[in-house]
Amino acid sequence: MADINSGSSRAQHARGAYRVAARDDAAAAAPAEPPDRTDLIGLVELLFFAYRDFTGEADAVLQEFGFGRAHHRVLHFVNRRPGLRVADLLDILRITKQSLARVLKQLVDRGFIAQEAGDKDRRERRLHLTPQGQALAGKLAGLQIGQIGQALGGAGTGDALLNENVVREFLFAMIGPEQRASIAEAIAASSGCVVVQVPAPLDEPEAKPAVQVPRSKGSR
Repeated sequence: MADINSGSSRAQHARGAYRVAARDDAAAAAPAEPPDRTDLIGLVELLFFAYRDFTGEADAVLQEFGFGRAHHRVLHFVNRRPGLRVADLLDILRITKQSLARVLKQLVDRGFIAQEAGDKDRRERRLHLTPQGQALAGKLAGLQIGQIGQALGGAGTGDALLNENVVREFLFAMIGPEQRASIAEAIAASSGCVVVQVPAPLDEPEAKPAVQVPRSKGSR
């Protein structure tokens, strides 16, 4: 996600408003009423439409090359993590080896991805984008960064930085608890983001360390 630099005062406001560790004790102790089921199904529907439009422009570009969303995911993660192992990509995407092999072969054969043997283990396959792959991945990312930036600027308070951090924490909470720590580390490592604490899921013991959610550099 694009960094949105809004000045030190706004960044301090963001930290104060959304660092869960600093919540008021009385507010934290008060039990929150569960959202109405009707409201939640509306959010489910909104997620459907948001995802449809979020992927629409990128899909149109991919179709020009005869590619689909599976190719997009591979390009994205290899772009973010140069030298990514095939085994790690399988873990990220959670697809079968056969499915990845088909998509990866197309990207390699057409010159978008290059494979190299690992330095220590020559049996490993390390993935890198070629210049052609970087150009396509950059174009796709640019489209989606633009969409997200525009939505953040027009949502809620109109403060893009604060909105970004709220949305980031919401999306992180949608990830399975067992995956949050490793995903947070991977995002922070590939983007250089700073991290802040968010609460562990309610069904986990209080003593368990809180997951670290990567935040934009503008949150410092």
